[in-house]
Amino acid sequence: MFDKKHCYGVILAGGIGSRFWPISREDRPKQFLDFTGSGKSFLRMAYERFKGIVPEENILIVSLDRYRDLILEHIPELDEKNLLLEPYGRNTAPALAFTAYSLLKRDPDAVMIVSPSDHLISDYDLFRDTLMVALDHACNSPVIITLGIVPVRPDTNFGYVQAVGGRQVFESDVPVKVKTFTEKPDAALAEVFIKSGEFFWNSGIFIWQASVLKEELERFAPEITSLFSGWETVLGSREEKNFLEKVYMNMERVSVDYAVMEKTERAVVLPAKFGWADIGNWESLYDYLAAKDENGNAIRATKKLVQNDRNNIVYSSVPRKLVAMSGMENFVVIDTGDVLLICPRDDKKLKEITTYIGLPEYENYR
Repeated sequence: MFDKKHCYGVILAGGIGSRFWPISREDRPKQFLDFTGSGKSFLRMAYERFKGIVPEENILIVSLDRYRDLILEHIPELDEKNLLLEPYGRNTAPALAFTAYSLLKRDPDAVMIVSPSDHLISDYDLFRDTLMVALDHACNSPVIITLGIVPVRPDTNFGYVQAVGGRQVFESDVPVKVKTFTEKPDAALAEVFIKSGEFFWNSGIFIWQASVLKEELERFAPEITSLFSGWETVLGSREEKNFLEKVYMNMERVSVDYAVMEKTERAVVLPAKFGWADIGNWESLYDYLAAKDENGNAIRATKKLVQNDRNNIVYSSVPRKLVAMSGMENFVVIDTGDVLLICPRDDKKLKEITTYIGLPEYENYR
């Protein structure tokens, strides 16, 4: 049986949530927002999920330096030594290299559960039991475990994991060897994966020994790890901030999926049967929300007048404003006071708008 004192929960919370613009902004991105009406932000819910799985003093948050105060506002009990702050966002591979090196300096036997902050999990007991199986396996084997979700549609926003054993592995209660890993395929390939019945969605929840991740990053992504040369003496010291500034200035943007998962031979997948939703865009939030009217509209507004509208997402944060709609179908309507977004419920069109928001004249609205 594994020793919990060496088990760490790592929450990745450095994204800016651009796909949820205009609610998610650079100064308060989606991980700090309550999209579910629960009174808790994504970050707070992620933190509380780890309590009872690992010791609370072993829960770490990896984010950007600019969000330090926001994190402590949402999790005031967090020990600041468990707050790993990057100067710039460079995707998950650099963030996890920083985390692995930091943990190895603290605990050479560290085992990490890595989870993004924007997941919604139902059936907590099953979630905890699944992670206990994964931790037990990771503590005793030099493997990289991903939790696999049985896909329900050909979604191009997720990585896909093909396990050895075909369709039968969906019922496995233990990790099984990964045959292939494909990060965010195009629509045609995703359709092939779904029809084959042999692929999981990669949940983005990983379990591994910190030393194993270090080895695989140094093997497959030396362009990242070489920049951390000298970490043994600098991380955790007063020189850390200046050191990271230099490291990240020259760091490329790359996900751990591209850097390691598509290349490693140590990957295994554990089928996950708990309820899971990766809330990465308005479409995924719409799928998750249960509070829809009889015409499929998901509406959060103080006052509303809706006639002959279907399958829309409507949100208004402006008190006493009446939202009146008629004849709209499959639209996103968001009113934040300074921004009114009206756009088809189409991720490509929403991306086009957020791309334009990057122009200098829209700086005040990012």
